[in-house]
Amino acid sequence: MKSRDSGKKTVSPPPRGGRGAREAKAAYDRAAQALAGAADHVDRTLAQWAREMPDVEIKGADVLNRARRIVLQSRAAIEANFRRHGLDTGEFDVLATLRRAGAPFALRPTELYKSLMISSGGLTARLDRLEGAGLIRRRPSGADARSVIVELTPAGRRKIEAAFREDMELENRMVEALSDSERAELVRLLRKLTQAMRG
Repeated sequence: MKSRDSGKKTVSPPPRGGRGAREAKAAYDRAAQALAGAADHVDRTLAQWAREMPDVEIKGADVLNRARRIVLQSRAAIEANFRRHGLDTGEFDVLATLRRAGAPFALRPTELYKSLMISSGGLTARLDRLEGAGLIRRRPSGADARSVIVELTPAGRRKIEAAFREDMELENRMVEALSDSERAELVRLLRKLTQAMRG
């Protein structure tokens, strides 16, 4: 008497070490290589820490270490652009703050150092250099002769507009790897994190 299943075909797994196994291993190796290629310095660093101290939560470093590396990797080119315009980062920041304030491109020193998050002494040193270069002027405030107004000169306006234009061209190139939707999502998440950290 024939078995009820005698007419059914069965598919045997490929023999261990046979062609199917070799193909599967090759596919696995390709996937592993792709994953290794996608990993960055932070991935490798955190993998080492996870191996050495697996009881420590490291999710903060996953984000903040990348933010730090982006800043470090971008600064050299950005600062080189400032130097081509005869400025350092601090001087650029002062001129940019005055320019984006709008006409008449003038602010009180207190408004400047609060915007730049620096001390009044640090601001004074920057203003001295910029005034010596003819890029800003300090004049008495009309409302209070004891206080001063810092304003861009025409030369200062030309300088910051040229430097800012080139800086934005440079920074736009730095984020070209992201699509518009990816960039918008990253901006949204960074904004959320910035607001949360500010409290």
